[in-house]
Amino acid sequence: MEQHIRDVEKITSGEIVVKVVSSSDVYAKASLLGSLMVSLFSAIMVMLILGSRDMWMFLGVFAALFVALHELVRHSSALKRLFVSSAEKKIKVEDAAISAFYRRGIDRTIDHTGLLIYISIFEHRVRVVADKGISDKVEQEVWQEIVDMIVRGIHEKSQDKALALAVDRCGAILSSHFPLKQGDRNELADSIIFGRAAER
Repeated sequence: MEQHIRDVEKITSGEIVVKVVSSSDVYAKASLLGSLMVSLFSAIMVMLILGSRDMWMFLGVFAALFVALHELVRHSSALKRLFVSSAEKKIKVEDAAISAFYRRGIDRTIDHTGLLIYISIFEHRVRVVADKGISDKVEQEVWQEIVDMIVRGIHEKSQDKALALAVDRCGAILSSHFPLKQGDRNELADSIIFGRAAER
């Protein structure tokens, strides 16, 4: 992919950066809430089955279940996803993408033509962040095509192919507004940046 990005940038002065993270947040509240709800319900069911009203037994069962379930939910993306709303995922991805854009210096190209393709696996979400030079000429809605292309690829387990096509399309869009200039130099790294949950 590094060579592919480099080849695409041969037709534009725009700079394309791809960042892929396992998750845009650790979602600690989701792990806590999920394990709390399930362990409370399970403890009540256990007490009903045993026919006991012993509060100390209930607390013991609840505590044991909570500890076990909290670890399980914390390390299971499938379970954690059940307790994270779509709205929360959207906000976390948005915040993380903007943070990555500035932390990675994508806003510091000479002509402000940096473009970040931010992919967050846990949320199955993609965000394209364009610097001022690009956003002055290209509407944000144009990048939705790129987002849809990559998300579809993730769902179809063909993310590598989808990402390559998305980079090609970004290059085509950028070259129409920012063709390669004489003396243009590569200002940002072309390799994919990989990150972990909550890492910016």
